[in-house]
Amino acid sequence: MTDAPDRPAPYKEPQQARSAATLARVLQAAEEIAASAGLEEMTIAGVADRAGVSVGTIYRRFEDKEQLINALSERMLDRREEYVAEQLRKAEPSLSGVMSAYTHALLQSFADSAHLFPELLRTRGAKPLERGARTITELHRLLLEAAAPYADEIRRSDPQGALDTAARALLGACFHNSVRPDPATGETARRRYADELGDMAIAYLLTPDRRNTTSA
Repeated sequence: MTDAPDRPAPYKEPQQARSAATLARVLQAAEEIAASAGLEEMTIAGVADRAGVSVGTIYRRFEDKEQLINALSERMLDRREEYVAEQLRKAEPSLSGVMSAYTHALLQSFADSAHLFPELLRTRGAKPLERGARTITELHRLLLEAAAPYADEIRRSDPQGALDTAARALLGACFHNSVRPDPATGETARRRYADELGDMAIAYLLTPDRRNTTSA
């Protein structure tokens, strides 16, 4: 991504493999506790106990709980970007293949820890919101890049503008599903919803503009 503002590291980066493994356990423990009990109930002591490390080990890496939450946000959002990018690399080489891979990957990425992800964005102030916005921008870019080779299949008068519109609509729909009180849950329901979103996007991209057809 370009033009991203400089930002300090959310925690002290490990320099050794053993330290990196310990950090991974700490963040995994934090995510598990936060996902089951909520961020407010998550404590440094509870994370240390679940990760099998001392409280001092965590404080050597993080200044406080807020910094741990920021690191957890980074971990979850990085994972979403990597997952969507990987699924797009595996997509069938066509516009419909890319859109299908994107909708399924995007819906799954938002469904993963669905209750925790919105809470991170809603309750922790400006920093997580800025980080979340960067991820939304990156997910948007990933679709545009993956679909670019098949732009000649698009029948809208402005193919790039149409892709941008489709990307925004899909991102909004998948995020909305993660925060609504009755989300599509379970593998079968998510796959069906992803299929419907993909069909909707393809139908839009393959339909000529109404203003062009009516003026002809």
